[in-house]
Amino acid sequence: MASSMVRSALLRARGGAPGSTVPKRNFASSSGHHDDAYETAKWEKITYLGIASCTALAFYILSKGHPHHEEPPAYPYLHIRNKEFPWGPDGLFEVKDHDH
Repeated sequence: MASSMVRSALLRARGGAPGSTVPKRNFASSSGHHDDAYETAKWEKITYLGIASCTALAFYILSKGHPHHEEPPAYPYLHIRNKEFPWGPDGLFEVKDHDH
């Protein structure tokens, strides 16, 4: 009770009634000299610059191509199958020409 009386006395001495003005609260990390619109515009520019640079880098990397290696030899022990698959003689995603 005493603290509320002291608070109201201080507000009256300052010239404001209790509840008439609410001070603006800043974030703890804000220094008070930057505007929210300035920060928004800054991060928007940074985002667009990042998108453009990542796109350019991806285009450069993907346009270089890749080396083509020769086919490995068809060793007879690579595809040993003791019984046929339920869907046929080939693997699920491989299709070979069968001359039956």
